Amino acid sequence: MTATHSQPHPHHDRRVGTVRALLRLRAYARPAIPWILAGMAASLTAQLVALSIPQVLQAIVDGPLTEGDAASVVPLALLVLGLGVLEALLVALRRWFVLKPGTRVEASMRNTLYAKLQDLPVSFHDRWPSGQLLSRAVSDLNLIRRWMSFGLVLLTVNLIVILVGIGILVSMNWMLGLAFLVASLPLWVVGYRFEGRYSEVSRRSQDQQGDLATAVEESVHGIRVLKAFGRGKHALTTFRAQAETLRSTELEKGRLEAAIWFWLIVIPAIALAGCLVLGVWLAAQGTLTVGELVAFFATAGVLAWPIESIGFLLAFTLDARAATDRYFDIIDSRNDIVDPERPVSIERPRGELAFRDVHFRYQDSPERFGDLLDGVDLVVRPGETMALVGLTGSGKTTMTALATRLYDVTAGAVELDGVDVRALSREELRRHIAMAFEDATLFSASVRDNVLLGRPELTGDAAADPAVAAEAERVLEEALRIAQAGFAHGLPDGIDTKVGEEGVLATTTALIVAHRPSTVMLADRVALLEDGRITAVGTHSELLATSDHYRFVISSLEDEERGRQAGTTDRIDGAATGSADRIDGADTEPAEREEVAR
Repeated sequence: MTATHSQPHPHHDRRVGTVRALLRLRAYARPAIPWILAGMAASLTAQLVALSIPQVLQAIVDGPLTEGDAASVVPLALLVLGLGVLEALLVALRRWFVLKPGTRVEASMRNTLYAKLQDLPVSFHDRWPSGQLLSRAVSDLNLIRRWMSFGLVLLTVNLIVILVGIGILVSMNWMLGLAFLVASLPLWVVGYRFEGRYSEVSRRSQDQQGDLATAVEESVHGIRVLKAFGRGKHALTTFRAQAETLRSTELEKGRLEAAIWFWLIVIPAIALAGCLVLGVWLAAQGTLTVGELVAFFATAGVLAWPIESIGFLLAFTLDARAATDRYFDIIDSRNDIVDPERPVSIERPRGELAFRDVHFRYQDSPERFGDLLDGVDLVVRPGETMALVGLTGSGKTTMTALATRLYDVTAGAVELDGVDVRALSREELRRHIAMAFEDATLFSASVRDNVLLGRPELTGDAAADPAVAAEAERVLEEALRIAQAGFAHGLPDGIDTKVGEEGVLATTTALIVAHRPSTVMLADRVALLEDGRITAVGTHSELLATSDHYRFVISSLEDEERGRQAGTTDRIDGAATGSADRIDGADTEPAEREEVAR
């Protein structure tokens, strides 16, 4: 089970600098670095071209305009036009350079994350809500890609342009340039304070988005249960509270961004106003030409965008840093269930499963509760079917999970044919031993793909071999027979019909003759047949509240199910062992009879 509102990420060390944290992306970004540098070069050249235009304006003012030579203005004007077109082309080139490489980096990081999630033990997934993982795999990586392609390029280039621009201003007139620089110094203080505050709020916001995604995912996944028990309003209330918390955090982010934007606009404006007064005075004293004054303020105008952009680029960078930290929360997670350095192999498995003085305690279980399994000794002989019974919470399912190394024993050993399961590679172990869960999971794929999910050697490119294809068909038919799922051949595309999420056929209208209360609860609506007539139609919860006869029918179904369970073999929720070419399964109760209207 997972806690919806928890953030199980490791403690984040705020002392780690933003630059150091983002440098961890180098391993993934290495193939894209040449393209990113090319984009930076194109962008920087475009900005330098823009900074050259004020020099042409100075030449126009101090030359043809002062001398009254109108004809000489035309070539210089055309030069300004040419520089503007060149700047536009360079900006377009920058976008072309960085767009595709960024998407490749994102895809590579997403594949790495997914592979890591598949490799991490079940104990990890017990602690992490699914929404937190989903938000890292989608929104966080999307943010990192956009920052790498645009935020990093623009932040680097704009900082260089600001420094170059200030150098140009000082070279034009040291008094004006120095005045502009001194007046702009408070920006660095504001930026430093902004980073400390915004980093914490950005990380909190992204974690809360993960919690909200978890709430949505769980509600969608369990929508039938929520509807059946009339808990929709309760779920909505919980969701609203989480959404309001996120909204408050986003408003806090907005206030911080508004504050830095205020200073980034006001401080340069004050600096320019002071420089204007000083510049006019210098021009009046004859130490500064009109053309130089025009060029100075035209250069300052070119610098306006880079200076103003620092605010949102800094916020963008801090968001990317938080996303990077969240990504590496997963990548850095330690997996204690790994393959041995020198795995052994079982050539001809017999199927003997033995528990030798097995102790086990879940990682987060308080010590005062002791071990869940406290010295278990049990041997299941080859070919034997053994029923494991006990009260709820006694550790029955845990024992089967230990056999497949979904968890590792705390002490003792689980052996397959006399070999400690930890001495086998996980791939080989799970080829010899399988686990049949009480609740089946169907993926959004064909019936064939779902049935053969545990036999990868019979699917994909290998299925092109006629012998492999024949074996796949044999295994498929035997599995359908054991599961009493022969009706799959009657689906629109037979066993190649694609089932929806969790096995729902979205375009199918179904009339189900239900014999269990659990089946009734899965229905969108329920029709009550009484004395040869339909006497009520509604949801499960509606009929429970309004119909005495419906409550009687449900109670009778519950009594019948208890009777069946008392008189038949318990459903096996456990592990079955055997050779690699044998189907391992569990006896289940007869499947519901189903009549489908299409």
